[in-house]
Amino acid sequence: MFTVTLKNSGRRFPVDAGETVLEAAQRAGIALPYSCRAGVCGSCKAILLQGHCDYPRNPPLALSGVSPGQHAVLLCQAVPRGDLVIEAREVTSVEDFAKRRLDVVVTEKRTLAPDVVGLHLQPADGEASLNWLPGQYLDVLLDEGRRRPFSIASGPRTDGMIELHVRHVAGGGFTSWVSGGLRVGDTLRIEGPLGTFVPREDSERPMVFMAGGTGFAPVKAIVEHFIALGTRRPMQVYWGARGEADLYLRELAASWERAAHAVRFHPVLSDPEQAAQSGLRMGLVHEAVLEDQPDLSGHDVYMSGPPAMIDAGRKLFLDAGLPEERLYYDSFDYAPDVLAQILAGRAGFVEL
Repeated sequence: MFTVTLKNSGRRFPVDAGETVLEAAQRAGIALPYSCRAGVCGSCKAILLQGHCDYPRNPPLALSGVSPGQHAVLLCQAVPRGDLVIEAREVTSVEDFAKRRLDVVVTEKRTLAPDVVGLHLQPADGEASLNWLPGQYLDVLLDEGRRRPFSIASGPRTDGMIELHVRHVAGGGFTSWVSGGLRVGDTLRIEGPLGTFVPREDSERPMVFMAGGTGFAPVKAIVEHFIALGTRRPMQVYWGARGEADLYLRELAASWERAAHAVRFHPVLSDPEQAAQSGLRMGLVHEAVLEDQPDLSGHDVYMSGPPAMIDAGRKLFLDAGLPEERLYYDSFDYAPDVLAQILAGRAGFVEL
């Protein structure tokens, strides 16, 4: 057994043999940042000040291009070879929300876009409501230990309702079933809350939110949380998609401007023809952010969406002066078991 020490707070926790730093921290009740848990998104990147780690599960893909001199480590994949001292952000606001498993019943299913289904879930009889922070996600638990992560598109409610936005992926077994076979009244087994993409309320800086596709779900939850708080901090909300139909709750997002004078909503389409037909702004969503805010040094930035968008935004936003500790993001990627299959070269197709 080894010990990990967090430089900033001085907190220490033990790590069992073969256990990752992130797993050990979670077992100790310490919340360190993470998202995909597969070594891809980079949310859990920290600085290794002392000690050495191995990556026996998945290669640390998110560290590609990072200079070895930075001594970066991915907490979700790093297995210590001895005692460690690391410098990592702690997200103490999520530590009071214990992860647990429960059965939920589908109480509403509706089509939000041609390839997006909206679900409302309620705790099954005898189950206590799930507690979470806006922006967190849950795992739907499947057979043989498989799980599929979905961001919760709402904040906690007194009636216990959980809102999900599920995008159908061609060839995806689970999302195909959600799109076609799942019925109101069906029961799902879930685990949550998970993730550290949550509101940071200890700031008075203007906020920029950037979503791609169904990455709108956790952004929606966080923006609605700040609106409910009555914040006066300016909030610029950018939502990028290929076509107009993919902005499946555009009217809701536009209504935020009427609900809170501090909010401005910017829909952005990447397809030039559809942008011209709809009269909406054309381009890539991260480029739209930088056109409007070329200097991000005084902002807090939240972004959620596909890995390519997250990677592009992260690099360019830091170049625009944004301190890395004020960049919060949630990257949508393959479930860890699917990624493991791909990396092992055993997958003939991807099931989501």
